[in-house]
Amino acid sequence: METTTTAPVKWTIDPMHSEVQFKVKHMMISTVTGSFQKYDADIEVVGDDLSTAKVDFRAEVDSISTNNAQRDAHLKSQDFFSGEKHPHIRFVKTGAKPVDHDGSWTLYGDLTMNGVTRPVELSVEWGGVMKDPYGNTKAGISVHGKVNRKDWGINWNAALEAGGLLVSDEVRIACEVQLVKQG
Repeated sequence: METTTTAPVKWTIDPMHSEVQFKVKHMMISTVTGSFQKYDADIEVVGDDLSTAKVDFRAEVDSISTNNAQRDAHLKSQDFFSGEKHPHIRFVKTGAKPVDHDGSWTLYGDLTMNGVTRPVELSVEWGGVMKDPYGNTKAGISVHGKVNRKDWGINWNAALEAGGLLVSDEVRIACEVQLVKQG
């Protein structure tokens, strides 16, 4: 009996058409958005279903941007991400489960920040696959989720005079990712 095996196909993130962002409440009344300017991932899939891919994603802490240099420096410090000691935030996929018929899925993985690794659950909205004008096969996904930063030992905060805290514990993850099929 013959069996056929399909070699894994690699995909990469197209940084020109992707955003890796986080959002936190500031003073309990507004939202500050931050992003990572440098990131990459090792993505391999057998077949066409990207929900089955192996994923190892990394973002460089030193590339964090909130459009405020002083705040960015504070986020890179030991009060938050400890960038000198832990230069990357990393997500390694551990599983996925379809959630509806349009190709969206729940993504499970281990998120490492500030030297701490914890399991997370993210929602992935499937955008589809298209060929660009240059013949490249591209896929689009939106990734969203919430984490409590204290679970990763990111505890810095300041009490407000009128009550409440300067920075929320909840951090929303919001990523728009375009992938490029290799080979």
